[in-house]
Amino acid sequence: MLDSDGLHLRAAFFRCIRTFFYQQGFLEVDTPVRQPVYLPESNIVPLASEQQYLQTSPELCMKRLLAAGNNKIMQICPCFRKEERGRLHQEEFQMLEWYRTGADYHQLMLDCEVLLRFLLDSLLPQQLPGGGAGHQLFPGVTLTASWPRITVAEAFSRYSPIPLVQALQQDRFDEILVERLEPHLGHGVPVFLYDYPAELGSLAKRRRDNPAVAERFELYIDGVELANGFSELTDAGEQRSRFVQEIATIKESTGREPMMPERFLTDLGQLDTAAGIAMGLDRLFMLAINRQHIAEAVTFSPEDFL
Repeated sequence: MLDSDGLHLRAAFFRCIRTFFYQQGFLEVDTPVRQPVYLPESNIVPLASEQQYLQTSPELCMKRLLAAGNNKIMQICPCFRKEERGRLHQEEFQMLEWYRTGADYHQLMLDCEVLLRFLLDSLLPQQLPGGGAGHQLFPGVTLTASWPRITVAEAFSRYSPIPLVQALQQDRFDEILVERLEPHLGHGVPVFLYDYPAELGSLAKRRRDNPAVAERFELYIDGVELANGFSELTDAGEQRSRFVQEIATIKESTGREPMMPERFLTDLGQLDTAAGIAMGLDRLFMLAINRQHIAEAVTFSPEDFL
């Protein structure tokens, strides 16, 4: 549980994030936390709530708002993912998501750089409770330098014991990413890992000049993944086909058969070019205040109730 200084700092942190997006002309929206349908992704397990589900992300609703003509939107909200517990995971966590029309994943990478530099400049030590050296944000990380970008293929070539193609064939991509690649990413300066294999971007647009990869990236600091963004797939027919595959995978592995999100697909057909990103704010705050466990960066953790 955070002490009083920690609560003030966390409040200032969230306030600065909202200020940044207000200044950038984004509309803050709120969407239902509990919904009857969710986007089927085989790597994410939702938490049931009666006959509905707690959102794993506000993505479904936010893209529908984007399709309705709202060109720049953002939201900070609680999200829930079943069976996610550990140093960097909790089943309930705070997510920041923002979406732009007329943009791609390169614009989102720039957004990340500008946002974190804004936080660093805005939350000066002397402005914080108990200010001083003990409240230095992102210690050991340089946010002002240029942030490197490395493709997934390049990262596997550097750090993986087996080639990327073999990792995909053996269903070992996530294992190798976590154990072999992530420990090398984002030390001293943040890094973007980008251009994921197309089969690992079920909601992302394929690169026109290289359809084998999706226009997807993740942001890393000190080996910790903070954000997942991509150029949105806006072809409703292709998205339906991908969902069919995801639903089949989920049914085979769990016995559950998610509903096809029909209203989402209908609205998706109204979108042209767009990009969106999800950023875990509890993790970001954890790194900002130099903590090692996410439980040390939230107001209450599950352990605080035992």
